[in-house]
Amino acid sequence: MRGSDESRRSCLSVPGSSPRFLAKAQVLDADQVLLDLEDAVAPDAKDDARAHVITALTAGDWGSKVITVRVNGATTRWAYRDVIDVVEQAGSHLDTITLPKVTGPDQMAWLDLLLGQVEQAAGLPERGIGIEAQIEDARGLAAVEQIAGSSPRLEALVFGPADFMASLGMRSLQIGAQPPDYAGGDAFHYPHLRMLVAARAHGLQAIDGPYAAVADSDGLRRSAASAAALGYDGKWVIHPGQIDIVNAAFSPDQASYDRAELILDAYEYYTTVERRGAVRLDGEMIDEATRKLALVAASRGRAAGLTRTSRFHPPE
Repeated sequence: MRGSDESRRSCLSVPGSSPRFLAKAQVLDADQVLLDLEDAVAPDAKDDARAHVITALTAGDWGSKVITVRVNGATTRWAYRDVIDVVEQAGSHLDTITLPKVTGPDQMAWLDLLLGQVEQAAGLPERGIGIEAQIEDARGLAAVEQIAGSSPRLEALVFGPADFMASLGMRSLQIGAQPPDYAGGDAFHYPHLRMLVAARAHGLQAIDGPYAAVADSDGLRRSAASAAALGYDGKWVIHPGQIDIVNAAFSPDQASYDRAELILDAYEYYTTVERRGAVRLDGEMIDEATRKLALVAASRGRAAGLTRTSRFHPPE
């Protein structure tokens, strides 16, 4: 079972109604693939899309990717059938269920309970399937702290910019981009930071939503870099051409990774051999707080497959 420590730098959203896109997604370099039964599927195509997703899960080769299915919202007429059919028929190939438009912990409790019942009926491991909660409107953000602590299955909180922008009445038609006339800085800083604090308080990952202007690589790069700098673990993508940009944004560069590993080695040496809690390394003080920052950067570098190019050498 993958957990909240798995790499989710890029999460490729794929319409469940397209067998061609579902097949193509298996060979792309996204860390995570989301097979979508919700907004990317027309109401009359829901049943067919569910069947396509089950086939893709059971017959496809997804390698080491984190695989999630976004079911329809808990208050819709499709949600219960999405969960039952997908988990009964393909649950052993599934890592998480993404629940969209989460507005409170009651919806998480519903999904947790239903998953447990279906797992029992299908002979699957108890709590073998995780949950990702998508926060998409003002009600969801207002309750995000309660949502974050609502289920032991929960692995990540995901920001949904389109519905969130609509729920607030933002004057924009560009999903994930700053409103064109907004002069106050980052219009998404407050929801991003509030979600991040709630996620970290409960040991969860925080994932940013998509940037819909597929041709605007510079805009995507800025959006991804901003979320990564804040502390987010990854971002949704809606086109294969966005994957490399987002993977790069959420991976430390080689110099930063080497520096993080150096700090960890140096701190280990000075605290255990010389028994000092704060020392200077290359003109900079390092202590326990520095170690915590370095541990985050080093962990992300390792997850991205980076290898060290330098080593710490204790003083003579």
